[in-house]
Amino acid sequence: MYLLIAGVLIWAYSHLMKRVTPGFRAGLGDMPGKLVATVLSILAIVLMVKGYAAADVVVLWEPPAFLRHVNNLLMLLAVHLVNLGYSRGVMRTKMRHPMLMAVKTWALAHLLVNGDLASVILFGGILAWAVLDLILINRMQREWVPPAAGPVVNDWIYAGASLVVFAAIGWVHNWLGYWPFG
Repeated sequence: MYLLIAGVLIWAYSHLMKRVTPGFRAGLGDMPGKLVATVLSILAIVLMVKGYAAADVVVLWEPPAFLRHVNNLLMLLAVHLVNLGYSRGVMRTKMRHPMLMAVKTWALAHLLVNGDLASVILFGGILAWAVLDLILINRMQREWVPPAAGPVVNDWIYAGASLVVFAAIGWVHNWLGYWPFG
């Protein structure tokens, strides 16, 4: 569990560095600072994957089967929110931080269907980071000017892309031995 916890903490710090240690981050300079954040993020992912895979299964609760369907709907929404961050349609003008909302949705969806301690540490830790990051960003940048709206057809294109990405994620989960749609 130590690798998993370290990974979650390093992930959180690498993404909060500009907000919790702005002097240190600024002192690194633009490109070196981005490089440090990137290296820390990659290290965090490696630690989280290795830690999660190596963690003993400590069951905290047994999620009911119907939550798989809720999970899948939330995951489809999370994928769409990530894509919305890149969209230049109308929907993008309605939400300030679609990618952080996607992370929160992803984490919540996974907490619903995984009742073991390692999952609570991983998905709960990432959820806590995303909530904290959203709060800090909104405090530091109170004003928000929505981006200019693009054509509504872009929203439909990104919705279609979301379905394709969602199917690919399902395929990867199946390839890894976790059938997510049952």
